[in-house]
Amino acid sequence: MLPRSLHSLYEHLRDYVVAEENGVVVGCTGLHIMWDDLAEIRSLAVDEAHSGRGVGSALVRWALSDAEAFRVGSVFVLTFVPHFFAKMGFRCVEKSELPHKIWQECIHCVHFPDCNEVALVTDLPQRG
Repeated sequence: MLPRSLHSLYEHLRDYVVAEENGVVVGCTGLHIMWDDLAEIRSLAVDEAHSGRGVGSALVRWALSDAEAFRVGSVFVLTFVPHFFAKMGFRCVEKSELPHKIWQECIHCVHFPDCNEVALVTDLPQRG
């Protein structure tokens, strides 16, 4: 997961949601809308003790539902665990297929420019 400054956390606070169990945070994710037709699922994390219990899937479903509510056409993710997202209907794409604007935060990452995250995308149903 990319480190984020305190400023960045506050700036994007409303993009995030947490999953709780008995008042304890067990997972989180964020949905960042890039523009009208593209959003990114960010910072999906699940506590190890709750892995395999559907928390991550529920968080992704929340993000996709939120994106649909905003009529976003596609949602992408950059991840080290592509098989998880593939099981949820995402397909692998070349990073070069994504708009260059998405890389604006990557320049601050310790892995830049040799990042080995995998890009995946899913298209959302369009409402009339």
